[in-house]
Amino acid sequence: MEEDLYKTISAPSIGEYSEKRSKFLAFAHPVQTVEEIKTWISYYQKQYYDARHCCYAYILGADRKNFRANDNGEPSGTAGKPILGQINSYELTNVLIVVIRHFGGIKLGTSGLIQAYKIAAAQAIQAATIVERTVDEYVTFFFEYPFMNAIMRIVKEVGPLIVAQGYDHDCSMTLRIRKGRMALLKARLEKVETVHFKS
Repeated sequence: MEEDLYKTISAPSIGEYSEKRSKFLAFAHPVQTVEEIKTWISYYQKQYYDARHCCYAYILGADRKNFRANDNGEPSGTAGKPILGQINSYELTNVLIVVIRHFGGIKLGTSGLIQAYKIAAAQAIQAATIVERTVDEYVTFFFEYPFMNAIMRIVKEVGPLIVAQGYDHDCSMTLRIRKGRMALLKARLEKVETVHFKS
């Protein structure tokens, strides 16, 4: 996969799995920050305060290097890891999956737990819409008004998104473009007289 592309889910989704009267509810969320993740986890802990376990895993960032798995009292490696494994097997990022377990009175054993958390997480992912997103970068630059047409021609040809424009003493513009095309955009802009980038 290209470095400036990543896969995530477009909206929250739910999965459900039952095994020997234990019920596993899985909630998948698109997330951007650890703060957002903490908010969702505490929401589910409050919402399902009577549940035995509130286990979760998440991956953040286009490079998928920021991740965590939590067993929340289940035997080590039986809950968070299988949830994380599912996020990985779908190559997703910026995703949190929380699995709530209502204990049914019958122990499932280590392999039974791993299987149950894995299936519940997979159900939540399969219920979601997986989307591709680009890693975008921003550039702000200044130029003199007579060069507006030249700038607009580059915008049309290279295809960045205009985020902001200003027409004070100097004209200014902020553009957003996927990371892989930033070098091309800057090289084209540099050829226009009077263009200088905001440092």
